[in-house]
Amino acid sequence: MDLVTLTESTPEGAHCRPATSRRRGRAPTHVRIISAGHYLPERRATTEDVERRVASSSPELKMRYGLIKAHTGIDTRHYMDDDMQASDLAVAAARRALANASMAPSDVDLLVWGSASQDLVEPATAHIVASKLGMRCPVFDVKNACNSFLNSLEIATALLSTGGYRAALVVTGESPSRAIRWQVPTFRDFFTSAAGYTMGDAGAAMVLRYEPKHEGIYFQEFRASSEHWGIATLPGGGSMNPRGDEFTYFSGDGNRLRDAFVMAGPGFVTDALEATGTRYDDFARIMCHQVTEPFLEIFLKETGIPREKIVHTVKSIGNVASATIPTQLSIALESGAVRAGDQVMFAGLGGGLSVGTILARL
Repeated sequence: MDLVTLTESTPEGAHCRPATSRRRGRAPTHVRIISAGHYLPERRATTEDVERRVASSSPELKMRYGLIKAHTGIDTRHYMDDDMQASDLAVAAARRALANASMAPSDVDLLVWGSASQDLVEPATAHIVASKLGMRCPVFDVKNACNSFLNSLEIATALLSTGGYRAALVVTGESPSRAIRWQVPTFRDFFTSAAGYTMGDAGAAMVLRYEPKHEGIYFQEFRASSEHWGIATLPGGGSMNPRGDEFTYFSGDGNRLRDAFVMAGPGFVTDALEATGTRYDDFARIMCHQVTEPFLEIFLKETGIPREKIVHTVKSIGNVASATIPTQLSIALESGAVRAGDQVMFAGLGGGLSVGTILARL
């Protein structure tokens, strides 16, 4: 998960530009994004609510009210009910995306779960989503922090391009509220757990279909600087820390993660424009990962993306991890800001560290 910038730190130091994972240039895949859907749980929490809960759970902390709001710029976020799971968020969004495409679950022959969250370590959460939707197609999970959904799009696009599948449903259900540390006895605990106070729960989905006469997704490029994997973690549940409550919370340094992203540079976005001969004006909307308001300002300044081109979500729903970009597309489609035939750009950032860009004509 990605962090807020609440701590003092020094830059990571110079490092090599992240490696490129695929060929460059404009290459139509004929895989079209035909619909999107999102779901936000009904329960809303203001930043003031979050601050009061931290303060009441940690009386010894003596936290100054307004600290989280001042450093994040987030007003509200949504939390799922205690009896809900990450898969429920995805199922609600998937039903909306399928309805928007005038399709039934049986019309889909591939389901990919792309999320930083999961219901269980085993089996793949994609199985649980498929069961709840009544689907019997092949399924699997993809996990890469806040870029999980974009990587799932990349993989689903490749599989559809082979002709082995006709239509795919890519879903995410992000439930970071389950990993928020509310009881923080010291400011050190507070700062290392700060990511949780920016985050909200959400589900999102897209329906993809192979259409030979349509350009579809025409550029995909992902890069990684994996030496930074330890900056931001959710450490429990794996072989390092198989059990223990202290490993179930977000842990990291927001400034170090910010510095790593900044030092990686805006090239992952601007290089996509150069490779495809496009300009920001060519895109109806640009969907970008949003961590906090201050980080969004840095990102827009570094990349040169015009503010009027983005779908601004962080203020109203917080950082919803991999659900951010598909939620933004769903909102843009519902509002009419994006229509069939328009070009869109997805610009993703994820802990680990990874960045990625996808360009598509809807």
